[in-house]
Amino acid sequence: MARTRLYRDGELVLEDFPVGDISDHLEDERACVWLDYCEPTQADLATIAQELQLHPLAVEDAVNEHQRPKLDRYDSHLFLSAYVVKLDAHSGQLSASEIGVFVTPQALVTVRKDHGVAIEPVLERWDESKELAKHGVSFLLWGLLDDVVDGHFETVQSLDTEIEALEDLLFADAPNNTEVQRRSFELRKSLVLLRRLVLPMREVVNSLMRRDLHVLDAAMTPYYQDIYDHVLRATEWTESLRDLVTTILETNLTIQGNRMNLVMKKVTSWAAIIAVPTAITGFYGQNVPYPGFSAHWGFWFSTALIVVLSGTLYWAFRRSDWI
Repeated sequence: MARTRLYRDGELVLEDFPVGDISDHLEDERACVWLDYCEPTQADLATIAQELQLHPLAVEDAVNEHQRPKLDRYDSHLFLSAYVVKLDAHSGQLSASEIGVFVTPQALVTVRKDHGVAIEPVLERWDESKELAKHGVSFLLWGLLDDVVDGHFETVQSLDTEIEALEDLLFADAPNNTEVQRRSFELRKSLVLLRRLVLPMREVVNSLMRRDLHVLDAAMTPYYQDIYDHVLRATEWTESLRDLVTTILETNLTIQGNRMNLVMKKVTSWAAIIAVPTAITGFYGQNVPYPGFSAHWGFWFSTALIVVLSGTLYWAFRRSDWI
């Protein structure tokens, strides 16, 4: 399904017109067109490629999945690839949906690979900034990239919140080591994926602001600079969170080792205390005469010896904080 919009002199004048009319509308130099495809067929892309004279390699990249976020330059247009990301807070898994964008002097074409990319927030952003619509394609591309990058930033914030919850779980009174390890690995995997998708956006936005591309109106440069700032913050935040998750994994192993040492100290201490009556009763249990053999005082002497030695060991271990 295709969605279209026609702007003329910064005013939205027509929506959802046939794709075949795009070339007719673009004969007016004051016109600017937006076209959106979601899961298009080869025939759909062939039609728009003919309408806008798109390069076959760019069309191929728009069809193929798992492209790296990038900006390719062709004689008549640019091709941009980016990703919309979302975090499942319950599982800690990150989902990514790809979007391809063709940028021509008078048209912006978005190709969504699946329904994971919601276009409605972009439309709302355009409608809320009507005063910028006079800048044509620069305005449309800004609204799209601003929504994508804001999504990256929100995902990083969500990951930060999840990592803070993981830290609380790590130092809980009754920690669940299995849950801590599982969540740590899931969040680390999500951060690695997010880094692969966010880091290249820095170069994409930076390239768009190059003056030799002649893509942006000078008046839109501050808005793209704001997007670039958000990309930098998201990238730096992602790097710091990845290091933090690694630290949590290492801290969890250290805490487990310390707890194991405490358990071993307690077990060893109680084993030493229990060994005292075992040794004494074992000695006096020999079937040979010994001092106090067959006498009442011998029983009381051995009992007192057990109590004194066990009590001494308990006091010594307690003083050393082993029990």
